[in-house]
Amino acid sequence: MVVVPLGGFCNQQLTSTANTSTPMAYLTNCGSYIYNDRRRFRYCFDRNGTDKEKKCNFSSSAASRRGRKKRKINVMPVITSALATTQNLAALPNFYQEVIKAARDKFTREISFQSRDKNISLAKALLYVAAEDEAFLGFNREMDARSLQDERRGGLKASDVQDWDCMEAMPLAGKNINEWLAELDAIAKEVEAELVPREIGCHLVEVLEAVNVVLFQLRGFKRSSGVVDSKCSYLHSVLSSGRGNAILLSIIYIEVCRRLNLTIVGSRVGEEFLIWPQTGNPEELFKVTSGRSLFRVVNGKCVEDPRSKASDLNSNSLIGLEIATNRDIIGIALANLIRLHWKRASRMNHGLMLTSPLRPVHDDNDKYSKIDGSNFPLLRPQDLRLAIMASEKLLILQPHNWALRRDHGMMLYFSREYGEAVQELSICMAFAPEEEAELLEPFVEKLHLLRLESSWKSLGHKGRLTVP
Repeated sequence: MVVVPLGGFCNQQLTSTANTSTPMAYLTNCGSYIYNDRRRFRYCFDRNGTDKEKKCNFSSSAASRRGRKKRKINVMPVITSALATTQNLAALPNFYQEVIKAARDKFTREISFQSRDKNISLAKALLYVAAEDEAFLGFNREMDARSLQDERRGGLKASDVQDWDCMEAMPLAGKNINEWLAELDAIAKEVEAELVPREIGCHLVEVLEAVNVVLFQLRGFKRSSGVVDSKCSYLHSVLSSGRGNAILLSIIYIEVCRRLNLTIVGSRVGEEFLIWPQTGNPEELFKVTSGRSLFRVVNGKCVEDPRSKASDLNSNSLIGLEIATNRDIIGIALANLIRLHWKRASRMNHGLMLTSPLRPVHDDNDKYSKIDGSNFPLLRPQDLRLAIMASEKLLILQPHNWALRRDHGMMLYFSREYGEAVQELSICMAFAPEEEAELLEPFVEKLHLLRLESSWKSLGHKGRLTVP
């Protein structure tokens, strides 16, 4: 019998038959499209062996201010940020900028290639992503509040505020990062409590069923098919609301499993991401009991859907799949954020794709073919910037991905950051296939001219430079 120890169990052991493991969560949406199927799937969990960080490391400029009095920051910035005092508003923008920098630095250190992949915490990395984005949104809200205060001089009252002076203390949907990590610990404890009434020696299947009971019955987690709902795309929001896309629900399952000392692996299969426990006996996953296999129990009906590549999997083909790393899974979540924010940014321009200006660059009849700025599509700048931020983090993980760098350069172009766009697209041309580089070359040349025109106007010149 193989012993499956559960963290927190003092005198009980969970056992499974030799070489038997049970499949796990369904990650879906490996990075191409968000899976909109509303079918119910079961998911799995994963042990996070890292300890909680207690120190708040900011930039050196912030460190020099540690001895000062804590800043007062609004508990509910969305509702009452406009009521903050002038003194608080003067400090907030700088604070949010420090949080943005600190969150990016901690994310980079968490996924550093000097670290062993198995030691990377999916939860921490994604909470750092959420903290950076929330700080960016908070910065914008406070700048709006400052403008509103300037318009209503003397007409504002101070609001109730709460002390928090570092990134880990900043609330995300009511809890800070360490408290959200503790929430995952609490879910794992609930699974252990669910197993107490059962026999001392629990089969691995019973452990997985207990996780399903806690997550999907007691906690009520549900998959959402909303493509443009940001609340379903950030880990803290999903933990708070119980609604999320399939990838984040699977990541929660993985993190809970890690806390129960269960190792879960997964792989991309078409547009889906399948997860199963690490096992040396994959045949056990496909044995049919009670009318269904364990692989189907954890991955849903997709394994029987003839339209799904998962339906062709068996124990032999499963061995041939490339196991995704923790960095791969984080990359999938970031790719989803890029698509989410791009869809929100371009929602008023139906059919607009990042590569739209590239394909018809020679076609004057296409409404997106001109890149001279005279017929520029209307995009939502805040969502566009969030997409760019997610792309920057994904490039840290995949610096040699030419398609990702091309898309990043195109987002910079849509943001009218022509100099940065030229730089990114020029780097992309060095990695891209020859046919793609030939497509990019004339576009980059015209971007050079657009950058010159922007510089020309910034110097006070009137008129415009002609773009041949």
